[in-house]
Amino acid sequence: MTIKQERAAQLIQEILGELFMMEVTDPALQDVTITEVKVDREIEYAQVYVHALEDRQTVMAGLERASGFLRRELAARTRFRKTPALHFHWDVAIDRGERIDELLSSLDIPAPPAPAITEEEDADDDGLG
Repeated sequence: MTIKQERAAQLIQEILGELFMMEVTDPALQDVTITEVKVDREIEYAQVYVHALEDRQTVMAGLERASGFLRRELAARTRFRKTPALHFHWDVAIDRGERIDELLSSLDIPAPPAPAITEEEDADDDGLG
């Protein structure tokens, strides 16, 4: 991504984050977290990755209902020539990370055996030299 794209993506993420915290009243969108925003070269489309503790289908339906409001507010708060169309995607990276943690926690890995002390090492430890 170019610097311009990175700045635009960061600005979109910040504005949408504020909107979700302060102005969105849909109960399905109360705990939505924007994990990443990617924009195309012309900044016409923004791929917005989200995650929430709520049901995925409920959140995605809520985002679909709120997309017009979010885009209108984004237009009012930015100076893009054309406000990018928002495409919301569920971020599966967090779910995958949690699943990996579960799998690692469930592994039964025995502790490594303690190294055996030989008679020569034991005699050296007596300090008699």
